[in-house]
Amino acid sequence: MTATVLIVDDSLFMRTLLRRILLKNGHQIVGEAASGSETIDLLKNLSPDIVMLDIILPDINGLDLIASIQSQSPTSKIVVCSAIGQEPVIRQAMENGAQAYLQKPFTPEQVVEAINI
Repeated sequence: MTATVLIVDDSLFMRTLLRRILLKNGHQIVGEAASGSETIDLLKNLSPDIVMLDIILPDINGLDLIASIQSQSPTSKIVVCSAIGQEPVIRQAMENGAQAYLQKPFTPEQVVEAINI
C-alpha cells in the first residue's frame, strides 16, 4: 500500500533518513515540518495517511501535538518516532492516540513495519 506521509522532526538528518526509507518503499512524502507550529500549518492543507512524529520539538511537545493532529486530520495514522524509550512515555503516546511507537535508532525494516500497523 502506498501511503502519503508527513514527517515531523526538528532534525534535518532524521527527516532526510525517514524520507529516503519511505520513498524507497514506495510512499509519498507530502510534507516535512521541524516544529509543532509548522505541523499545524501544514495540516491545514494536507490530510496525510501517516504522520511520523518526533516527541522532542522546539515549540510543542509531540505528545501534546497528537491531539491537534487528530483534530485537524482525524484519518491520519500517527507513528511516534523518538529516542525516548521509557515505558511511561510510550504508554502516554499510545493513550494520546498514536497507533505505533518507533524508537530511534531504528532500521528501515522497523520503519516499514511501524507504518503498516
